[in-house]
Amino acid sequence: MNEATEAAVSWSDELSVGIQEIDEQHKVLVGILNEMHDAVRHNHGPEVSLEILDRLIEYTKIHFAVEESLFRIFDYPGYEDHHAEHAALLKEAQVMRAKVVSGESKVSFKLLHFLRMWLTEHILGSDMAYADFLLKQGVQSKSRSKSWFNKLWH
Repeated sequence: MNEATEAAVSWSDELSVGIQEIDEQHKVLVGILNEMHDAVRHNHGPEVSLEILDRLIEYTKIHFAVEESLFRIFDYPGYEDHHAEHAALLKEAQVMRAKVVSGESKVSFKLLHFLRMWLTEHILGSDMAYADFLLKQGVQSKSRSKSWFNKLWH
């Protein structure tokens, strides 16, 4: 098997919302999800998987804050629904994390499947819905640097 078929999610132009900063952040989320996939596939143990899950949750919170800031700045009409979707995911992720910590559950391919489906469906659905709106409001599709946010994160 090659790397692409072993990844939980492979980045493609289909997942691009056309706003470089958001795409760069989505790529980081895809990368963390693929790290978790690799850890589960190679039985790296619950501590490693939990650490990756924690990073995924933390980065997701920050990414959602960036998206929602853009929504408020540009008065995106779908803000409330999108915010509710973000809140529901974070709540579900925290519940899953608590189950892993308590031993009730473990980071498994079932959890990875849920996260992969949520990420791709959210990007392809809800995120694509705001992309045209933000671009028409003047949000730049490209920035001068690769990603100001990811420079701070790393």
